[in-house]
Amino acid sequence: MKLTIIGTGYVGLVAGACFAQSGNNVICMDIDEDKINRLRKGEIPIYEPGLEALVERNSKNNRLIFTTNMNEAVQKSDIIFIAVGTPPEEDGSADLSHVLAVAKSIGQHMTDYKIIVNKSTVPVGTAKKVRAAIGKETTIPFDVVSNPEFLKEGGAVDDFMYPDRVIIGTKKSKVAEIMKELFAPFVRTGNPMIVMDEVSAELTKYTANSILATKISFINEIANLCDVVGADVEMVRRGIGSDKRIGYSFIFPGVGYGGSCFPKDVKAIIRTAKDFDYHLRILQSVEEVNEKQKLILLPKILKFFNGSVQGKTFAIWGLSFKPKTDDMREAPAIPIIKELHRLGAKVQAHDPVALSEARQLGLDKYATLLDDYYEALEGADALILVTEWLDYREPDFELMKEKMNAAVIFDGRNILNAEKVKDLNFSYFGIGRR
Repeated sequence: MKLTIIGTGYVGLVAGACFAQSGNNVICMDIDEDKINRLRKGEIPIYEPGLEALVERNSKNNRLIFTTNMNEAVQKSDIIFIAVGTPPEEDGSADLSHVLAVAKSIGQHMTDYKIIVNKSTVPVGTAKKVRAAIGKETTIPFDVVSNPEFLKEGGAVDDFMYPDRVIIGTKKSKVAEIMKELFAPFVRTGNPMIVMDEVSAELTKYTANSILATKISFINEIANLCDVVGADVEMVRRGIGSDKRIGYSFIFPGVGYGGSCFPKDVKAIIRTAKDFDYHLRILQSVEEVNEKQKLILLPKILKFFNGSVQGKTFAIWGLSFKPKTDDMREAPAIPIIKELHRLGAKVQAHDPVALSEARQLGLDKYATLLDDYYEALEGADALILVTEWLDYREPDFELMKEKMNAAVIFDGRNILNAEKVKDLNFSYFGIGRR
């Protein structure tokens, strides 16, 4: 099929590369000339395992091309995906200005029938707004589909190529059949393609992410309770996860969730409910718990250092909000570092892939950013583990002792073996660990 993906961010670039990999002819369009020029040279603007190879392979085969020309992008394709950003407004609602601007431009450049697909994460009613925006610009027939993505950063290529399910939001059976044909190569193992109305499809994405965010905040609350009563959250996690109705996914306690999806989507669904005069009390609590959780280690740190970290040096391992990505949006490392800096401490930080992103965010004003994680330990009074990169799971503890002023670890993801660390004469503090 002939496809256009408008927006070469995280979702758009992954979708474009994966559609091309399955044999489609794909145009990726973006107004950012610098980004498009870099993509033409094979330079990938995001870190995502497996993506660079897909882009390179399909670009060489001319199945994947990059352009800034909207007229070319619209007229040369039969199906057009809108995959631009929907950043949160101050009130938590999704900013649809980019989506609607693209819709308007599509209407202005159409010369024949098109299927326009909302791939961006959008609130209830967006398909209707997109349809209206295009309809103001043209009398040529078209259809609008809601097709939410369910990609997790660090595993997005596999998630797209082997999805748990494909959601197709349309009331027209003919359009649904075309979309099913497009996605058929990705669900050969029998995972479902579910057709529903556009509004239900829009709400499905927000609901899915909100449930996962709820599991994270819930286990973090239990971990905090474990600290109070003297229980071990790892034992509790094993006990509840063995129940098939609960499972082990997303019940790992830590310093809260971040990224481009969970924080934004929880805020957006809360805002959508308010627009209809309904209050999602559980999700409001989920958001509140998560914000507090990002600094949950600070009281433990202050207690250990007798109420003051003035003049102390802290090593931070992990800056991205999760492993296998350089994304630092809403990352817990940011408030941790800024609060330590505010309290008069010195911070030395490392991350395997997110240092460049950290500099762009201005985090180098609050911390020394280092390429080697053992170098970050030089003269440190304590190590704070923030992101559960594999690099950090089996460190050289003897080397750590040589470099640090004191053998103290605050494990914000519970990735180290607490008993082993204590046997090596480290002071160890986890989240909800006895």
